[in-house]
Amino acid sequence: MATIDAQDSDIRKMFGRFRVVIIGRANAGKTTILQKVCNTTNDPEIYNTRGEKIGDAVVKSSITRGNHDIRNEMVFKSNPGFVFHDSCGFEAGSEAEFEDMKEFISERVHATKLEERIHAIWYCIPMDNPSRTFQRSEEKFFIECDTGHVPVVVVFTKFEALRPVAFGEIKKQVKELSAEERSRRIAQRVEELFTNTGVLDRLSDPNNRARPKSHVRLQNMNQPNANCNTLLECTAFALDDEELRLCLVSTQQSNMELCIKCAIAELVHHPNRPLGPLRIDFGDIQYEIARWFAHLEVRRRLIQSDDALVMAPMDVIN
Repeated sequence: MATIDAQDSDIRKMFGRFRVVIIGRANAGKTTILQKVCNTTNDPEIYNTRGEKIGDAVVKSSITRGNHDIRNEMVFKSNPGFVFHDSCGFEAGSEAEFEDMKEFISERVHATKLEERIHAIWYCIPMDNPSRTFQRSEEKFFIECDTGHVPVVVVFTKFEALRPVAFGEIKKQVKELSAEERSRRIAQRVEELFTNTGVLDRLSDPNNRARPKSHVRLQNMNQPNANCNTLLECTAFALDDEELRLCLVSTQQSNMELCIKCAIAELVHHPNRPLGPLRIDFGDIQYEIARWFAHLEVRRRLIQSDDALVMAPMDVIN
């Protein structure tokens, strides 16, 4: 009898916890992103390389100053399935700090032990100063860092900061327009401002060693109902390994839509294979879909028919 829980346990043994490196300047909103991903407002617990928990006072101080040892592990009690490594805001740091970050990523990208490997990199670029989106720190990272096959997702944080800038530039032009048209024009100007930063061109530079698989925009993350669903989705579909994607989907606990999209992608990329003339193994198809929903338990049993041994789902337990 095979169950989704058993399969999830096997994946956990293979990969360990889902491990993310989050990088960006100080005050880029990194801690808020991690809290939203793990559905909490509490600070994380931090463990050093020996597995020893670091005191709460030290944790609060490091979060306030944006000063982190990237080799330490950040874990939230609300979802210990995620492990985060947070870089300091190395735009103001020494060359030694940058080299330490680069060395850590290279080590963990190529680690022989699966449980020690990093699975995704989130690079945060704040948009509250559109004239300085791509600074020397971003340039050095994307040109010099060896990220191997680990997907890099660029996260444009504080994207809402572009809206008042856009409104200020076209205020006189939209004064007499309807609210709907005014909103449309402002949104259009926001897109123009974003394009004019040239940040996407810099990220796609063929000379870059690290090339983003995707990018997302996050805004108003200080609001209680804000979430990181788009970030989780982009990360999931940036992963080339299906089992690793399943590990991420089973680790996150709030985005049911992501489960559905991954299940649909399973059908699209793995079309039905007939077992005989005009016959399809529907039991296997249902099982492949259900495994993307970690809160379900699916049991299967064998049924002996006259001409073949086929599989059918026995029950689905919530």
